[in-house]
Amino acid sequence: MFKDKLFLVMLVLGLLTIVAAAGVVTMRRGDGQEQNPYVDMPGQENLLAEESKTGTQAPTAGESNAKPVPEETEAKVAKQEANPDTVIQEKAHKSGSSKPSQEAKAVGTGMDAAKALVLDFTDTSRAGWPVMGNVVLDYSMDSTIYFPTLDQYKCNPGLVIQGEVSSPVYSPANARVVETGVNEEIGSYVVLDLGNDYTAVCGQLKEVSAVEGEYLEKGQLLGYVAEPTKYYTVEGSNVYFQMNYQGAALDPLDYLE
Repeated sequence: MFKDKLFLVMLVLGLLTIVAAAGVVTMRRGDGQEQNPYVDMPGQENLLAEESKTGTQAPTAGESNAKPVPEETEAKVAKQEANPDTVIQEKAHKSGSSKPSQEAKAVGTGMDAAKALVLDFTDTSRAGWPVMGNVVLDYSMDSTIYFPTLDQYKCNPGLVIQGEVSSPVYSPANARVVETGVNEEIGSYVVLDLGNDYTAVCGQLKEVSAVEGEYLEKGQLLGYVAEPTKYYTVEGSNVYFQMNYQGAALDPLDYLE
């Protein structure tokens, strides 16, 4: 009996202690004295209030402060990229310099500005031999001659001049290169304008160094003697040389030195 009464007393005391503790906590909360977990910054309330009044917005992320490039500047940049030499010359002109800038390309260089020779070939002019050698097949437009490789007779509008393979071939006179190409009969060839409606054709060439539009002096290299085409296998390696006046074939021997 005694033990049961002691247990009840202790239980009642425990309950009273819990109720008293809860009452104390409630009273403290009512007083509003709990601590603010954030640090108070003096004047922070005024700062927030001023920002809300003025309506200042924070800069948006990603906005660029760069100013748009004027159209005039874009045009100058495009012009400089397209033709830097022109821009250099304009700068030199604005600076008052009468001499072109050293950075600018020299005028008159390259094939397009090759020395323009005076082309004045006439019926009294004399041409040089494109290659030194025996005449294998002579010029013949009034009658036919025999072509050993073809085993037939036919007219020949030019000369077939014997030459060793890889021997240099030269321009017969001052001339302008009007055409280069390849022909089944005469192989690689060069057509030269000698002036005054006189032209010359040099065929059976290889490693042609002449370029269309280029001016050549008499004796300047055209290329080299090539292996003969199938039209001249019996005759052997040679240079085909033809001269024309106003489109009509001439006897080259009348003009060769």
